[in-house]
Amino acid sequence: MNNKFKADSEIHMIEEGLRAKNIIGSTAKVMNKMSGTTGGQVYTLAENEEPQYVLKFDNQIRNIFVKKIYQTYSQSILLPKLLYCNDSNEFIVYTFIPGKTHNNRGLKKNWLARLVEHLLNHYKISQNLNIWGSVDRPYDSWREFIERKLNNARRNIGDILPIEDYNRVQSLIERISKVDYKYLIHGDAGVHNFVFCDYELVGVIDPWPIVGPMTYDFTYAFCSSPDDLTMETLFDAYDLLKDNKMEKSRLIDEVVFQLYCRIGVCAKFHPHDLQDYLKAWEYWKVPPHM
Repeated sequence: MNNKFKADSEIHMIEEGLRAKNIIGSTAKVMNKMSGTTGGQVYTLAENEEPQYVLKFDNQIRNIFVKKIYQTYSQSILLPKLLYCNDSNEFIVYTFIPGKTHNNRGLKKNWLARLVEHLLNHYKISQNLNIWGSVDRPYDSWREFIERKLNNARRNIGDILPIEDYNRVQSLIERISKVDYKYLIHGDAGVHNFVFCDYELVGVIDPWPIVGPMTYDFTYAFCSSPDDLTMETLFDAYDLLKDNKMEKSRLIDEVVFQLYCRIGVCAKFHPHDLQDYLKAWEYWKVPPHM
């Protein structure tokens, strides 16, 4: 998507339209604008200098499914409340969640448990969706999606890890690609999209909607920060997941896959975390004794 921001006059017209529909307060106005982590354009709207709303422009297909996530899982206390989506699905408006991403997040065992109880356990089976993977670039199977993700990670990792490690992860694809149920999931459920306040998880923002197993979001979240990547933390949170019938050896395989992919992301975008992830990799690449 083109990240060139809308003209002030266009945003002003949208503000006026939202006020006329009583979607935002009568004094709300744009306080800040930024590039969204998903490539969209994000505007924070404030009343009395306090942020209250988010106006986000993004890919229209993604917006359709983001709207569906917010509507379907509206009982989750972690998701913003959807206030409006225009007819063309060019932009959505939702409530602003105060706090910080990344920072002051506290212990992983606490925020991961809260994620499970207050978001993932609200997920509903979506067998009627005939796609897999990212909704704007769908695949015919879950296997195609995760193979693509693995190959992207391999390119980013280069010679940071030996080819034997890639072969180890590639050998898991057959097993972890077998999925009984599909869900519409957040798709980018990591600490970069988690809002924390006073060391507690209070919000989950910026979905990149994916159709796939619930455990994708769970293991993605677990691997999204290099701290506390232990089996105890993993299994304690997994026991809280309603859909937790997977064999623990299979769950470990999914963590190994996600961790390898996360190392690929760090190699390209977050090199400051790389050494901590490489230490964790030594622990997980050969399955620990259960």
